[in-house]
Amino acid sequence: MDEIRMNLLKEVADLDALPVGAYNIRENGKAAGRNTTANIDIVTKQDKPGIDIIIAPGTKKESVHIPVIISQTGLTDLVYNDFYIGEDADVVIIAGCGIHNCGGELSQHDGIHTFWLGKNSHIRYVEKHYGEGDGSKNVMNPTTIVHLDEGASMEMETTQIAGIDDTDRRTEGDLKAGAKLEVREKILTNGVQNAKTYFNVDLNGEGCSANVVSRSVARENSTQFFDSRLNGNAPCAGHSECDSIIMENGRVTACPSLTANNIDASLIHEAAIGKIAGEQLMKLMTLGLTEKEAEEQIVNGFLK
Repeated sequence: MDEIRMNLLKEVADLDALPVGAYNIRENGKAAGRNTTANIDIVTKQDKPGIDIIIAPGTKKESVHIPVIISQTGLTDLVYNDFYIGEDADVVIIAGCGIHNCGGELSQHDGIHTFWLGKNSHIRYVEKHYGEGDGSKNVMNPTTIVHLDEGASMEMETTQIAGIDDTDRRTEGDLKAGAKLEVREKILTNGVQNAKTYFNVDLNGEGCSANVVSRSVARENSTQFFDSRLNGNAPCAGHSECDSIIMENGRVTACPSLTANNIDASLIHEAAIGKIAGEQLMKLMTLGLTEKEAEEQIVNGFLK
């Protein structure tokens, strides 16, 4: 791969070379590389663009990389990826999309990822979105749908910190008894970028829990919208949190929502939006940093 492609893979999947283990690389709307293992199979869909990732029951200490890279201006890419996680499996899945757009047309990637987790299985899912180049516009619209069987758990980490002009991010989940969902989202917008985030989680089983946390920074003239909905349909625990920093003319709207349909549903939401505190800036500036350098340190620490 050339330097542009390797840089995109580094940004979205921390790859300096082809990964060890199972992987599927999609480039400019086509398959660019694939490897399977004895426990992890990857199959091309026949009815629509995308793949099925099938992880055998009991699989431990393995990983799957499924990055998407786009270096062609004017390309609109859509994929449907389904993940079938067998009972008692414990794996790491690294996804993400990188766009290098130096042309005069819009480049866009829409990914619909659906997860089916078997009983007592666990996955850590990492998804990064990144854009670069001086092209017209970069757009990404990720959709994640999670079905957690009894005792299953999922840790989901999503990051978007550079180069995406518009994004519509949607996450849906339904949890059975004893299942756990942890979501941690980080977003940074600049210029006139626009980011929308929607969460909708149905807590259906006794003893299940969800913790949805979003941290974001809106700079310059960018806008962000956060909509989180937790539905407690059984004795369960749910927590939703949105913390945002606004800078210059940035705008953020937070709409957390809770619905308790069971007397033993325990649901909490938190939302905080504000500017960087003056005392934080002053403390760092007394150590020799300029105001801009101090702001960068605070933002980096907040999104870490």
